[in-house]
Amino acid sequence: MAWSLVFFLAALGLAQIVGRIFGLRSGNAQKRAQLFAELGVENIGASKIIGFFHPYCNAGGGGERVLWAAISALQREHPNVVAVVYSGDIDATKEKIIQKVKARFDIELSPKTLHFVFLQTRHLVEDSTWPRFTLLGQSLGSMYLAWEAMSYLIPDLFIDTMGYAFTFPVVSLLGNIPIGAYVHYPTISTTMLSRVKSRTRGHTNSDAISSSSLLSQGKLLYYRIFMYYYAYSLRQARFLMVNSSWTKGHVDSILQHQDILLDALHFLPPLVVLKLLSRKSSECPKEAQIVYPSCDTRQMAVLPLEGRERVILSIAQFRPEKDHAAQLHAFNKFLEMYPEYRGSGPSAVKLVLVGGSRNVGDATRVENLHALARELGVKDQVQFVVNASYPDVLNWLSRASVGLSTMVDEHFGINIVEFMAAGVIPVAHASGGPLLDIIVPLNDEPTGYHATSPETFAEAFRTVFTLPRTAELAMRQRARTWAVQKFSTEEFERSWDASGWKDWLFRA
Repeated sequence: MAWSLVFFLAALGLAQIVGRIFGLRSGNAQKRAQLFAELGVENIGASKIIGFFHPYCNAGGGGERVLWAAISALQREHPNVVAVVYSGDIDATKEKIIQKVKARFDIELSPKTLHFVFLQTRHLVEDSTWPRFTLLGQSLGSMYLAWEAMSYLIPDLFIDTMGYAFTFPVVSLLGNIPIGAYVHYPTISTTMLSRVKSRTRGHTNSDAISSSSLLSQGKLLYYRIFMYYYAYSLRQARFLMVNSSWTKGHVDSILQHQDILLDALHFLPPLVVLKLLSRKSSECPKEAQIVYPSCDTRQMAVLPLEGRERVILSIAQFRPEKDHAAQLHAFNKFLEMYPEYRGSGPSAVKLVLVGGSRNVGDATRVENLHALARELGVKDQVQFVVNASYPDVLNWLSRASVGLSTMVDEHFGINIVEFMAAGVIPVAHASGGPLLDIIVPLNDEPTGYHATSPETFAEAFRTVFTLPRTAELAMRQRARTWAVQKFSTEEFERSWDASGWKDWLFRA
């Protein structure tokens, strides 16, 4: 009797879910027609819709540049394709976002084939919403956001450009449409697992966890399960693009990730449902394709190489992983080791932090950084520039001598490419994209410096400020040449098209 009741309730719940899914699909034709009518699309039969999932599309960071560069190219080359952006920026309008994209990135967007679906529950993917089990909470929140997005409109092709892989199973189930992604940074990686296993303190592994054997074992199990479902979600995509060699290495390993114990458990109910809904392994992507982010270096590449001020410049959103605190500590160590750069005289050096603040969490971090600068006694030589316009960013790039990035395992580093194109000598953490793809020798000569600690960053700053004039100008020119050649908008568009998205869109 009990099993019969359970079976009946399960069948009833499944029937409701199936009904809701087919209700979404059956009502989608009318929603498409309404969208095309609103935009004034005439040839409806030949028109397609690509949905770009980017809840923070108005943030103004490097990830947003990729989104808008892709849509701009799409609008130029395929005027019969409508780009729909699923955004959580409910305080913005279509017109304001287009204006900001032009002001921040100098990218032109046409309103005729661009539409926004404003999601009301973006707070579910805010890190402040999930102070504990943040990865799990944000991933579950993204699944709900995907449900909300598909409830508004199901596109012909869904592309996640912000890293929410857990949306893929939801979109696949609700929309039965092809899915692609541009991955800036894996949500979890084998490196994160190894840090927890070795009890190494870091941004994703607090002191409270790393100092406890029991808590470390618990978190390792949590990460193991999370990795399993993250890999499962990524495999639901038809094509995957990544922004660097570092990201490709991690994503490729995740795609091949296996866990024998968890695999066995998924042959048992109710987990067996996931097995039944999974695509065949032969249909899953085996590797990701590198598509270096679009870096429009045209205006930066004409900035003068000479006459630079004693400015160390940071350009990065005030997100926790960017580790602006490490920049302040490195600058403080620089002034301690080389006191001739302290003060307000002609030899004095200034640290300028330019970055976007997306929300209350970012704003709080900026306040905390102000407090840290005061605590370290460097506030008089530190300047914060929050939510700067594109002309303001160009102005600082034309003045600075050194470009600073302290993020560990930076997935790519558009800001570093911008430094180099502008002739600003980069000093970045020796990891991720900056180490493998960006700050690499050109003709066996250096294009910048890597560091790993406050002391080595300080030494690199000192090296730049004491370079002979001819050597300094030569390095600035090498950095510019490499950035312009390797990371152009044209190269991005060519690589984006080679991902195969057209095949999946026009067969849909």
